[in-house]
Amino acid sequence: MRKPVDNVNHLPDRVKGRAPPARDEDDVLELVHIVMHQYRSQQYQALRDGPHDITHMESKVLGYFDRHPGATQSQLAGDTGRDKAQLARLIKGLRERGLLDGEPDPDDRRNVRLQATEAGRAVLGHLRQQARRLSAKAVAGLPAAEREQLLALLRRVRANLDKPEG
Repeated sequence: MRKPVDNVNHLPDRVKGRAPPARDEDDVLELVHIVMHQYRSQQYQALRDGPHDITHMESKVLGYFDRHPGATQSQLAGDTGRDKAQLARLIKGLRERGLLDGEPDPDDRRNVRLQATEAGRAVLGHLRQQARRLSAKAVAGLPAAEREQLLALLRRVRANLDKPEG
């Protein structure tokens, strides 16, 4: 049985013969990264243990074609900036598993218009349900005012990062 939480981002409290290293939890963005790693680990663990063995990137590709039915691999590459060869492998695997389907573009038969299948939409539905469960778990015990404050603070951090440097 696997551990319920992936601890890959946690450092030991002490390094032999030296002072303790700076704690990752003391840096805001590093802590956000650790929290997101825990979230993703738990989200995809449920999928790996269930009938749907899907990776994070596969879910992103599947979700893209669910939100943009009829889009092409080239459009996905353009919108995400991902490597076309990597995307081709992911798409091929999703099609082989019956989660993604495609039809040749009537205007240019070299292109394939892709969309999530019913089975693919079911997997995405399971992912959304798992995301809601984990989100509730993550903020359990926080009063509504603190949840709103946390959201407001994170929005400010995001806005600060969106500003051009200067």
